[in-house]
Amino acid sequence: MTAQPRILRLNLAGQPLEWLGWEQAACLYVRELVTWELGGIVRRVQGGTNRLTGKRSQLQLASIIACGGARIAEPRRRPPLTNAALFLRDGRYCLYCGNRFSAAALTRDHVHPISRGGRDIWENVVSACRRCNQFKGNALLQELDMELLALPFCPNAAEYLALVNGDRIRGDQMAFLRSQFNKRREARWSRFGPDSVCIL
Repeated sequence: MTAQPRILRLNLAGQPLEWLGWEQAACLYVRELVTWELGGIVRRVQGGTNRLTGKRSQLQLASIIACGGARIAEPRRRPPLTNAALFLRDGRYCLYCGNRFSAAALTRDHVHPISRGGRDIWENVVSACRRCNQFKGNALLQELDMELLALPFCPNAAEYLALVNGDRIRGDQMAFLRSQFNKRREARWSRFGPDSVCIL
């Protein structure tokens, strides 16, 4: 069974906020909160039949919708740090040995160990295989003469949404999100095809 496509919700300023299921998006359309839309039609939804006109209602849900409301919603300043999103950010590579692993074989490593004052934040964590993580232990990289293959970073809202929706991103959604990726990190994304979300 293929994954259902999701709808990208933006605020009125065009900033990406979240992924919606078609049911949530349909509610926003019915409540007349969708101000503008982009991209192709993801789904057509049939409603009931009007007893006066005999016509059946229909909604066409676009792949990208901007919604209004009482106030303009702001994207998250810092997306939540989860192992699943971290491993996707790093393309499921161990950033020490450079080998690719399944998510189950990876661990979260703190570049500057927590036991030595490091923090559990995006900019201080990388994906590491169990062997490299155990070898590094609570040492600093310079103490072991180890190097990182890429610098850790905190994804912006668009990058994070691309990561967490994985294989369900449509081409028009990915093109929109890519336009908001951090340009300094663009090389990490450009290695992969237009529908890929790996960013090593």
